[in-house]
Formats: sequence, C-alpha cells, structure tokens
Amino acid sequence: MHERHWQKSSFSGDQANCVEVRAGATLVEVRESDDGDVILHTTPAAFADLLGTIKAGKLDHHA
Repeated sequence: MHERHWQKSSFSGDQANCVEVRAGATLVEVRESDDGDVILHTTPAAFADLLGTIKAGKLDHHA
C-alpha cells in the first residue's frame, strides 16, 4: 500500500490538523496529518458507507 500517496481534502488548505486518506483496490487507510503513526485500515465499501453517512448529516449531533 505504501506506493500510494496520502491525500487530504482541498478544504484543509495549509492546515496541519486534517484527515488524510490513501486508497487501494482492497484497502483504505485513514490518518490524522499531525499523528501519522496512527492509521485506521478499512475496506473501500465501509469507507464509502462512512462518507455517505457523514454527507447525509447523520453524525452532526456528535459535533
């Protein structure tokens, strides 16, 4: 997986505290840019479900 580069949202600009993602065919990795040693590993389907839930506002009550 290390051949892929980490990507961060264009909304983050130059901020250091953002979420970064890198994805392959069978694995998605997620980390905070200011704590790069802690990496969450998940499947593309589970990550797509998470993004859909966030975009639908279903987690807004946790903010």
